[in-house]
Amino acid sequence: MNQRDLIQPILEAIPAERQDAARHYGVHPYFTRRPANVVRAYVERYSQEGDVVLDPFGGTGVTAIESFLLGRSAIQNDLNPFANFIARNIADTTLPSITPLRQAFERVQQACGASLQKIEDDENAAKEALKQLPLPEDIKLPRNSDAEFFYEMFTPRQLAGLALIKQAIEREPEGIIHDLLLLAWSASVAKLNKTFLSAKGRAASRGGSSIFSIYRYKLATEFVELPIWETFQGRFLNVVAAKEEVLQFRDHRRNESGSLSKLDSRKHFRTLSHDAATLDKVIKPGTVDYIFTDPPYGAFISYLDLSVLWNHWLGFSVTDKTRELETIVGGERGHTEEHYKASLARSIRTSLRLLRPDRWFSIVFQHWDTSYFATILETASDCGAELKAAITQTGDVIWSMHKKKNSASVLAGEMILTFYKPNKVQKKSAPAKSVVEKDSPAILTEVFDACLSNGVTSFTSEALFNRLVIELWRRRALGCLNLDREEFVSRLERRGWNYNARTHLWSKGGYPKTVFGEMMLFED
Repeated sequence: MNQRDLIQPILEAIPAERQDAARHYGVHPYFTRRPANVVRAYVERYSQEGDVVLDPFGGTGVTAIESFLLGRSAIQNDLNPFANFIARNIADTTLPSITPLRQAFERVQQACGASLQKIEDDENAAKEALKQLPLPEDIKLPRNSDAEFFYEMFTPRQLAGLALIKQAIEREPEGIIHDLLLLAWSASVAKLNKTFLSAKGRAASRGGSSIFSIYRYKLATEFVELPIWETFQGRFLNVVAAKEEVLQFRDHRRNESGSLSKLDSRKHFRTLSHDAATLDKVIKPGTVDYIFTDPPYGAFISYLDLSVLWNHWLGFSVTDKTRELETIVGGERGHTEEHYKASLARSIRTSLRLLRPDRWFSIVFQHWDTSYFATILETASDCGAELKAAITQTGDVIWSMHKKKNSASVLAGEMILTFYKPNKVQKKSAPAKSVVEKDSPAILTEVFDACLSNGVTSFTSEALFNRLVIELWRRRALGCLNLDREEFVSRLERRGWNYNARTHLWSKGGYPKTVFGEMMLFED
């Protein structure tokens, strides 16, 4: 077995290839999703064929799916059953081909096509149909929603049309074909509801739900009723494209003479729905070879609250206990920052217990609150993990509306922190806990000056902020200083730096000659 400590860390940002993988983009919307090519590069660098790769905050399974397709045994974990449903169905390799899936789609069309057309043509017909169609309970939605109850999220046509299609799908035998049809149907729900916002100047169907943009159930002022069957058919074709891609990986691997194992999702793709902090109850400690994860960044996205639209209609149970375990700030349970930091710290400790010695662990994170970074860095250090690289990925996040509105203080990228777990934990001089030895203003002044030295002429907000985080960590001041976005901008402007809203770069005039922030290397 090769010594993993000899692996050279990834020391450069990897340009994101957005929407190039049908297995991830277009199948189903979700709140956050890492570019597959970036995740794939990390899995290839830090693990080997046959290894066990874990993502304790798996989302829709980009890490697990890419690891599985690379010949690793993948473990996908997420508290949200809706996320696991997406990941499990994309990764499945049990279909002989997509032909049976297409045949099932035709049966669904024959079963509900005529009735669906009546509903689309006549709203009164939709209202009458609703009296007999199987519907989920009309439950209350989260308190910050525009609608109070579940049914209020839909027009009569949308509610009846979705119920009709789901009723036809449920007539199919249980199994992967049934679930893939439900996956396409579930993706249709994202467009066939009153939160859907059509993009200005584009086709009516080109848009998205406010659930995924402003992270709450906001009803459109003038909602768009897209054609129901056409929308479902489009989502189905995306599922077919994703499944064809995965089956091509499977078939190609069958013909590879040098591969250690064939791609079999029944053997090498495991889906769990546990609190990340207690995964050691279902995974034996010291059995995982690599971890790549993207935990929630605190507030803003209440994953379980925002997934009610799908979990409720798909019949996936989300208990109060599950909501209490969610690693977020806010939400219906009103989770505090203390809850979030404690939960994140426990999850990191558990992850490092699960990891074998002489292995690697990568975590993606971004937040203005430097104490969150302190939680990650201090917890990992306390567990004996050594920070080897901190890479700013600014190109793998589509600019948000806030960033587009000339906000120099919006962090649109993330930092990928990569740690190494040695065979033997040794005492090091590296900082463990944050301790301020000077006045906060003086420390910040020193750190800003240090990060802006050496001929730097241009940088993104994300790149500089992440450098500041690491420099503060080195000076044992990270968890004790409150560097807010207003002060960040003010300190740069006082030093003569100007923000360009078009390029999202800070500079001191003219065209930049040097852009820093893509790479940070750590020496023992």
